[in-house]
Amino acid sequence: MTDGAAAGRAFFERLRTRLRTVPSKTLEAPGLSLREAAVLAPLFWRAGEPWTYLTQRPMTLRKHPGQISFPGGARDSTDLTPLHTALRETHEELGLPGDCVDVLGMLGAMPTITAYWVTPFVGVVPADAPLTPNPVEIEAVLEAPLWRLRRERRRLYEAERDVFVWDDGRHVVWGATWRMLNQLLEHALAVGR
Repeated sequence: MTDGAAAGRAFFERLRTRLRTVPSKTLEAPGLSLREAAVLAPLFWRAGEPWTYLTQRPMTLRKHPGQISFPGGARDSTDLTPLHTALRETHEELGLPGDCVDVLGMLGAMPTITAYWVTPFVGVVPADAPLTPNPVEIEAVLEAPLWRLRRERRRLYEAERDVFVWDDGRHVVWGATWRMLNQLLEHALAVGR
């Protein structure tokens, strides 16, 4: 095992412990009728730092065209738990089978403006895992360096919003995915670089 691999493994073990002992705050949505959904923040280690896969939706989709998010979606009747939903959706969208995901824990659940109650999970996937994105659901798979995401304020859809950007600002994450990434970054920074 290389020193880099050992550092990555140690970081992910510290993150696992943190996620299980310091839970993220769940955002409440009293009185709303929301459909259950779940996502996976798939992490991997490259060149001495943690990265995550994000997906960009095709512009041709009716819902959320072009938006960047974690792989995931609505809970099916066959999904036993929200974790089953996150793993099934990740497999459908990226071709990553559930047995290659080492689930570290979860972030705080939250409502979305599109009437979903989303439970986000965090897992480690092999850095060299072959991805086969579903072209119907995924325009592009983006690799984001977790510690190098930059916070900004941008005007989107007629409002000032907090966003994360990388690649010289070409990629912009906002909304529920921003809230999930913000929670994930808080945990990641707390366990150290």
